[in-house]
Amino acid sequence: MATLPQLTLDFNRQIKLSNDGGSLSSDTGEFIFREFDEKIGFSKTLARHLHLKDDRKYHVHSNENLLRQKIYQIIAGYAEDDSADQLTNDPVFTQIIGTDALASQPSLSRFYTRFDNESMEQLNQANQELLDKVHTFRGSKAIIFDLDSTHADTYGEQESASYNTHYGTVGFHPLVAFDGITGDFLKAKLRPGNVYTSNGVVDFVKPLIEHYNEKFPETTPFLRGDSGFAVPALYDLCEDESVYYVIRLKSNAILQRMADELHPATEISDVSMSECYYEEIEYQAKSWSKSRKVIVQSVRPAGELFFTHSFFVTNLKDAFTPETIVRSYQKRGTMENYIKEAKNGFYLDKMNSHSFQVNEVKMMLSLLAYNLTNWLRTLCFPKGRKSMQIETIRTRIIKVASKLVKSGRSIYFKLSSSFVYQKFFWEVLQRIQRLKLE
Repeated sequence: MATLPQLTLDFNRQIKLSNDGGSLSSDTGEFIFREFDEKIGFSKTLARHLHLKDDRKYHVHSNENLLRQKIYQIIAGYAEDDSADQLTNDPVFTQIIGTDALASQPSLSRFYTRFDNESMEQLNQANQELLDKVHTFRGSKAIIFDLDSTHADTYGEQESASYNTHYGTVGFHPLVAFDGITGDFLKAKLRPGNVYTSNGVVDFVKPLIEHYNEKFPETTPFLRGDSGFAVPALYDLCEDESVYYVIRLKSNAILQRMADELHPATEISDVSMSECYYEEIEYQAKSWSKSRKVIVQSVRPAGELFFTHSFFVTNLKDAFTPETIVRSYQKRGTMENYIKEAKNGFYLDKMNSHSFQVNEVKMMLSLLAYNLTNWLRTLCFPKGRKSMQIETIRTRIIKVASKLVKSGRSIYFKLSSSFVYQKFFWEVLQRIQRLKLE
């Protein structure tokens, strides 16, 4: 439709639609993100850390601008690189990037290929520096390392894509870590689709734990993981690094027998009433170097004769009741929402390149776009709106129509007078400008 000079609507032949409006944009709210970016030093931090091996003799678009362009396209909801071809002269994007025109899809594709393992680590370091800055500003007293794995479907001959029996599909099996308190995206690692959940988890999380213990010794670290992460090496790491943990265990015959002894079915007094108990036992699996505290949650729904047992290994002290420990683990469910938003809102699982390295780069850029958004909403959104999802954010403050007007040395963006969420828009912008992060 964009190629048609004009189209008349059938319901009212007086109405004509065309794409020749000139210096207009539908993404004016990207300026809010750019203002916040400058306030926390987001792009500057990335540029300082990232040093790509660039053998171009001549270029129009710097690596710094290409990185910023892709991140801001993700935030605005443009998942495909070829969206840049249509946005090339968008007045908002060109001002945000600081160029006369945006880079094309082929330029973005070549940009990804300049990354290697070293430059990926540089982006991780930049992300960690920004995480530290925000952590300090918040004055956080605790951090929860929520570990999980997810799946990224593939539809072609992508390098290292494999069939995963758990998900029943072909793709990758990324490992991710979020802060269970703030929702910050701490780290991600792309893995082949056929690796087990806990594969490489100690090497993945150990640098995070060591960093926070050294950088923020006053912060209490806590780790949660499902039964896929129930490996002795992870328990040992947490105990050596003074990290509290609650990890769900897979049931086995020994644990079931111990739990059944706590609540035999023969002692049920009223089968019409549901029952739930929390108990503590000492247990040592054959692969463990010592016995550990295990919490048993025993649930019998009304009308059932037998209990269903769940097991959680932990090093939390006696000050925490068994029920409190289970409740703390159950709050891990919020991580599913973080992953869902990262995938649906920031395209974390969009793996459309043949190259494994390029797909990992795209995953990292999605992580950075997610974090910039999460820091903006948690630090600058008004109370009651700090958990707003990206799709709502796009509707409320990003997808705003404006017209570019140049007058002397000033550049004016005239927003639509009928913009419904203008009060929220201006409130967020004013909160950003009042923010004192340093």
